Amino acid sequence: MIKRTVVGLILVPLLFWVTLWAPPIVLAVFVSAFSAIAVNELLYNTGLVRNPRLLLYTMIVAFAVPLWCYFGCSYSVALIGMLAFYVALFSELLLAKTKIPFAQAGICVVAGIVVPYMLAALVRTAIMDNGRYFIMLPFVVAFLSDVGGYFVGVTLGKHKLCPIVSPKKTVEGLVGGVALAVVGTVVYGLILQFGFGFEVNYLIVVLYGVLGSFGGVMGDLSFSVIKRQTGIKDYGYLIPGHGGILDRFDSVILVAPLVEVLLLLLPFACKG
Repeated sequence: MIKRTVVGLILVPLLFWVTLWAPPIVLAVFVSAFSAIAVNELLYNTGLVRNPRLLLYTMIVAFAVPLWCYFGCSYSVALIGMLAFYVALFSELLLAKTKIPFAQAGICVVAGIVVPYMLAALVRTAIMDNGRYFIMLPFVVAFLSDVGGYFVGVTLGKHKLCPIVSPKKTVEGLVGGVALAVVGTVVYGLILQFGFGFEVNYLIVVLYGVLGSFGGVMGDLSFSVIKRQTGIKDYGYLIPGHGGILDRFDSVILVAPLVEVLLLLLPFACKG
């Protein structure tokens, strides 16, 4: 617990600096680096893919995806990248003479393109109009949902939510997580309104909290399924006391693109 707290006291200010004050390119590079590390955790640490060249190709693509989003590169650039990735993956399958199963190539696509593109929602949000005012929202929703779910689950939890995948999660914890996420988004809206002059629709704010909390639980459970199937406790040890990137940011991987979609389709605040 002490180690987790100390690491948290270091990481939280760093997170604030990267997301709120550093140039957007810094955030893009951080997300790219996190994506590449996540590839190693999801493929190598689980034992799903141990081929060094497949890992290398996938990590390169994962690093490139958030930067592609940041620079607003064209569809043709993405297509060239996907073609090169396809050729690289299937060349390895051909050279291995059926010793590498096709499933490994599919896993590389998920790890190298899907997960980084969802994480890159943080980058795309940051470069939106007034995006720096909204960039912290995915973290607020995801982390408060986790905190609310944990404490309510520990104190009041009786009904298991998904006992095989995540034995400690309860229905009561889910409700507590949703409630705290809603409180967090409302406070976020108040800060934008009274601190920065935004006009805020609080009914939509509540919707962000509810949907975001459910998205966070889904993200958490999704990566927990993989851990259970591969027999590992944590994805890595990069963050002392917290595990790996995927252990700490599994819920953000789903909440970030969800918040991005909501901001595009149903914005909750605008400059007065």
